[in-house]
Amino acid sequence: MTSMRAVRFHEYGSPDVLRLDRVPVPVPGAGEVLVRVHAAGLGGGELPIRAGTMGDLLPTTLPQGIGGEFTGRVAAVGTDVSRTQVGQAVWGVMPHFTFGSAADYVAVPEDRLAPAPAGTSLIEAAALPSSGTTVLTALVDQAALRPGERLLVRGASGGAGSVAVQLGAALGAHVTALAGASSLAWVGGLGADATHDYRTTRPADLGRFDVVLDLVGTDLETYGALVGPGGRFLPLALGRTDPAASAAAVLAAQERSPGHVLAFSNDPTRAQIEELTRYTESGAVRPYVDETFPLEQAAAAQSRLERGGVKGKIVLVTGATDDQ
Repeated sequence: MTSMRAVRFHEYGSPDVLRLDRVPVPVPGAGEVLVRVHAAGLGGGELPIRAGTMGDLLPTTLPQGIGGEFTGRVAAVGTDVSRTQVGQAVWGVMPHFTFGSAADYVAVPEDRLAPAPAGTSLIEAAALPSSGTTVLTALVDQAALRPGERLLVRGASGGAGSVAVQLGAALGAHVTALAGASSLAWVGGLGADATHDYRTTRPADLGRFDVVLDLVGTDLETYGALVGPGGRFLPLALGRTDPAASAAAVLAAQERSPGHVLAFSNDPTRAQIEELTRYTESGAVRPYVDETFPLEQAAAAQSRLERGGVKGKIVLVTGATDDQ
C-alpha cells in the first residue's frame, strides 16, 4: 500500500472543515516505527487548534492532521530500532506538539510508544496514552501526591479527569470530583470520595486541598485559591474560548507562586508510557470510551466532543483488525 487515509483540515473553522484525505504512507526513518493504527483518542485541547484560536500560542502549518495518541500494531521499523518488533501491539503518543494519529498509519520515534497493555482491547486502550501520561506526570512526578492528602479534580469526567480520579484513589488520596450532574454517579464509581455538580457548587464551599488538578482552564485564580499551605495547583488546560488569556493567567500565577503552581506541557518518555501500561494492567487505571466513530465521521466525533458531557474519551477507529 502506497497511500492511506488521514483526517486533516485545510482551513480553520468548525468540525466541518475536517476532511478524509489520501496521503502517502510514511516511511519510518532511523529510530522510527511505522504503526498500523487501530484507534486514535481525541483530546479537547485540539479543538481550539482546529478552530484557529491557538495561532499565537501554537503556530500551525496547513493542512494539519488531528489526533495525538494511538494504538495499533507495528507494520515496519527503521534502522536503529531495538525494542520493538513487527506485529507487536503498541500504544503511544505523537511527537511533542505534533498531531496526525487519526490515520491508517503513523511513523513515530520508538521512544514515543510502548507495548500495549495486556487484557485491554486496542480500541479501549486508545483512550489513555496522552491523558494517562499527563495525569501520571501531574500527580506522581510534579505534585508527588501522598496517601491521605486531599485532591480536587476539576473536569473529572473527561479523558484526563477520569484517569485523575482513578489514579488519585490508587495513590491513597481523598478525591473530590467536580463534574456535570449527569456524570456524578459515574465519577463516584471511579473512586471519588466526594462528587459535586460544578454548575451549582460554589468553590468557596469545597474547603481547602493539598492538590488541585484543573482540567477546565477558566477561573484559575478562584480554584488556585483553594490550595492550602504547602499545596500544589496544577492548571493543565486552556479555556477553549480564549486560550491565550488562560496561558497568560497560568504564567502570571507561576511567577507569583513558584513551586506552588505546577504547569507543564505533556511530553512523555517511553518509560512513562511503560509505567502507564503497568498501571493499566494492574487495574488501577482503566480506559473509558464514551463513543467511537470511524475515520469518515471525524467531524461528528469532534462535534460530540465540543458538546461536552463526555465520560472518558471519544475514539476514532480505522477499521484495522489483527489480521491486517
